[in-house]
Amino acid sequence: MATIHPATENLFKLADRKLLIRGRTSRSGRVVVSGAKNSAVAVLPACLLAEGVSVVQNVPDIADVAVQRQILESLGAEVTDGAEPGELRIAAGDIGTEVPYNLAKQLRGSVLLLGPLVARKGRARVPLPGGCAIGSRPLDLHLKALRELGAEVEIEHGHIVARADRLVGTEVYLDFPSVGATENLIMAATAARGTTVVYNAAKEPEVVDLANFLNAMGARVVGAGTDTIKIEGGRELHPVEYTIIPDRIEAGTYLLMGLAGGGSVTVENVIPKHLEALLAKLEEAGVELAEGGDCITARLAGRPKALQLKTLPYPGFPTDLQPQLSAFLLLAEGTSVISERIFEDRFGHVDELKRLGGKIEIDGRTAVIEGVESLTGAPVTATDLRMGAALIIAGVAAQGETLIDGVEHILRGYERLEEKLAALGVDAAWVT
Repeated sequence: MATIHPATENLFKLADRKLLIRGRTSRSGRVVVSGAKNSAVAVLPACLLAEGVSVVQNVPDIADVAVQRQILESLGAEVTDGAEPGELRIAAGDIGTEVPYNLAKQLRGSVLLLGPLVARKGRARVPLPGGCAIGSRPLDLHLKALRELGAEVEIEHGHIVARADRLVGTEVYLDFPSVGATENLIMAATAARGTTVVYNAAKEPEVVDLANFLNAMGARVVGAGTDTIKIEGGRELHPVEYTIIPDRIEAGTYLLMGLAGGGSVTVENVIPKHLEALLAKLEEAGVELAEGGDCITARLAGRPKALQLKTLPYPGFPTDLQPQLSAFLLLAEGTSVISERIFEDRFGHVDELKRLGGKIEIDGRTAVIEGVESLTGAPVTATDLRMGAALIIAGVAAQGETLIDGVEHILRGYERLEEKLAALGVDAAWVT
């Protein structure tokens, strides 16, 4: 039976509440960025590849990680809290091969159990996953990758079922640089006989983080961060102690949030290189930036300048920051044009932003934002994670009170939300 940490249980209780934002009250603030959500949900399944106890540090206490933790426990792994905050100990002894539906439906990242289970046990049965409704995210690349390695993969009664007596290294070309497919592929390939070469691989920092974790376990993964990754399979893996990278999307969100409130903001525990696409756009918008080690400070006098951009795979502008930047640009001088090239339905935030006075028109996969001089608070509802973050940014920028429903989506990816909003000087409270 999966256990629930007290802090996580409190997190689930907050999901039944609403978040009240009193706008235009923020001042200068500092926020310490947590570990990367998208790294954690991949590294935790990777712990199953080696028998024994791995220790993972800087793990964010968020809903997505809580679900992934429960999945690991349902498979027979023992997951306990370490001595330090954000530390998990994963004991991967005799594990099962079937992920429960009630957990998989809550988390897109549950599909990342496919690679480790096929590699370790030769079999996996994973329900078709759930997650945010932001557009079609087909799993065909995941299935193709495992088949290329020699696994038999079928969809049976709503489940992905993969079987392999022996995986064999090969060359795999991904039609799209999917992060999840790249991660599943490199995890499975660690157990394959011979060398696997992945072409058109995803280059996101979270893929590099997973590769570094696997290498620390004794794997040989070369080229992560480029579009060609080589995995030397069949090496013996062992438990390891590892620290997750900072969350670049959380860092970007709080930068935009602080700027939206009219103050200056400093984010700590960041890797500035991971934020280059956002920082370039912020400078273009007139934001003054200063970097120092693992800190970034941003200031903006007056309204931002309008921008044009398109979302692209890393190192392009991240789709996971598009809704937040859209909210920030509601008050821009001029007309901004944002093209969404990753997810076709990632403009769900637009109608809710209009409720606060935003002027946005959608033409296919392009949003045209006509900047306004002021926004006014209103009741709004979040239906996905990054949309929820965008609504907070707009609420911070608006005059009056904004009441945000659907906060369970926000808690999927933002740790200690109220505490960090307070650190930014944002007047926020949970209400029933």
